Amino acid sequence: MHIPGLAAGCGTDKRLGLTHFSISVGGKEQVDALTERLRADGYTVLSEPRTTGDGFYESAIADPEGNYVEITV
Repeated sequence: MHIPGLAAGCGTDKRLGLTHFSISVGGKEQVDALTERLRADGYTVLSEPRTTGDGFYESAIADPEGNYVEITV
């Protein structure tokens, strides 16, 4: 899903198109376990597992193309 010319990064910057993927894994323990497995496999962890300000438990990694992938309950 890498689109040449699309602004890099994720957050409050304004841009068109995909901003991130989100994958629900079923529970906090699964978020923690998948985050650690992906870290061990060499993926960059962008956000450690945590409860967000709006109450979601999640982490985030960068996929091989640099896309922001949320792992959530």
